[in-house]
Amino acid sequence: MTGPAVAAVRRAVRAFLETLEAPPELCVAVSGGADSLALAEAAAYVGHHRGHVVRALVVDHGLQEGSAKIAADAAAAAKALGVDEAEVRRADVTGAGGPEAAARKARYRVLAGHDLVLLGHTLDDQAETVLLGLGRGSGPRSVAGMRPHDPPWGRPLLAVGRATTRAACAELGVEPWDDPHNAEPRFTRVRLRTEVLPLLEDVLNGGVAAALARTAAQLRDDNEALDTLAEEIFTRAGGPDGLDVATLAPEPSAVRRRVLRRWLLASDVRELTDAHLRAVDALVARWRGQGGVWLPGNLEARRAHGRLCVVSQPTTRGE
Repeated sequence: MTGPAVAAVRRAVRAFLETLEAPPELCVAVSGGADSLALAEAAAYVGHHRGHVVRALVVDHGLQEGSAKIAADAAAAAKALGVDEAEVRRADVTGAGGPEAAARKARYRVLAGHDLVLLGHTLDDQAETVLLGLGRGSGPRSVAGMRPHDPPWGRPLLAVGRATTRAACAELGVEPWDDPHNAEPRFTRVRLRTEVLPLLEDVLNGGVAAALARTAAQLRDDNEALDTLAEEIFTRAGGPDGLDVATLAPEPSAVRRRVLRRWLLASDVRELTDAHLRAVDALVARWRGQGGVWLPGNLEARRAHGRLCVVSQPTTRGE
């Protein structure tokens, strides 16, 4: 007989799987922490009832002493909780953006290649993501947080609190591994988790994490509606090779910038910022014959003969 926390995690996984046509194999990213172990048990329980094979994928980042044993223990714990297979994969953590960002990118690279990979992000993780987006001024996409299904990633636990996953592990008699990095104040998310959110909960009399998660869900609905509209306008305006200014000009600025974002990404512009988008939008809304807009990757957005186009520059500005 299971307790209420285990039942809550299983319900969340079942509800998530009912929203999509899940592949025969369900993969679960397992770190050995409470969130991923509770998710692995629920995925195995629900998945087997639905006829799925369930595989645990454990990533060894190699960033801590004894990481290989930690990964092996996580795989063994997942097997004990009912998954059919458990596999440890080594990640090469390199690149810019700090250790948090580098580890996250490496982890996603290692986990990619499957139709569906379930991640143990909880309601608390969603609240932290929303606060990060607010603090960075990254716009509605960032404040909308993580999507429940962003193929191949699935996040069934975005409405389940971290306290529930820990309680589920206790009910299952499992001792989760606590990553010491989760207590390091040098990491922004750790300070949000241990300082900012508790303060907000105290000042606003509780319920802040759930309220932030609800806000994210509402923004995702708005984003999806606006993105659908922007896609229709993108098709009418031309496509990746150039956009018709006359089609774009009458549209509201928020929709127009979404069209431009879609077009610039399709034109291989990377590291696109809000400042870039607004500068390109000025070629439509505030056209005075000005020059083009320089973009990352030695690219330039120009307006000519009533159309926007992206051209490659042989050298960066100033050379």
